[in-house]
Amino acid sequence: MTKGRMEAFSDGVFAVIITIMVLEMKSPQGTGLAALQPLLPVFLCYVLSFVYVGIYWNNHHHLLQAAKHVTGRILWANLHLLFWVSLTPFVTAWMGENHFAAWPVALYGVVFLCAGIAYFFLTRALIAHEGTDSTLAASIGSDSKGQLSIAVYAVAIPLAFLRPWIACACYVLVAVMWLLPDPRIEKAMER
Repeated sequence: MTKGRMEAFSDGVFAVIITIMVLEMKSPQGTGLAALQPLLPVFLCYVLSFVYVGIYWNNHHHLLQAAKHVTGRILWANLHLLFWVSLTPFVTAWMGENHFAAWPVALYGVVFLCAGIAYFFLTRALIAHEGTDSTLAASIGSDSKGQLSIAVYAVAIPLAFLRPWIACACYVLVAVMWLLPDPRIEKAMER
């Protein structure tokens, strides 16, 4: 099977996720700037989640750019990733509306921990199909950034119950690490 259909479906899912997130933000009741203040946690959560969804979409694009074909295993690995990312609007709204309370912050981390693991599985499924000597395998390498992200999420989740703001800082740290697309794939594709 060619990868185009999987890419188109995935792009649509990412677009719907972002649309749902923005629709979850309710307008303030007042007309002055003071009416926006209670919405600040919701807006901050939206910004972080928008960045995360953008990171996943961007890196997903680069990952599939290096792939030639997809298999049933790859399709299921992709759906696994999309499932976890599709929970972003829910955890974003819960965390923002509850002003970064422990359980919502922890669940936010669980969702992105699972999305990180799912992305890892997707890369491994693609490499298994393309071969260990493929451009994709060479560009992904040991994926230390991906493994570090998973470790940071795993640490942040229990931290959410002690100091939710530290857990949120961990989530921001992971987002900053991934803000730029992974240049390894682009460099490998240019060769």
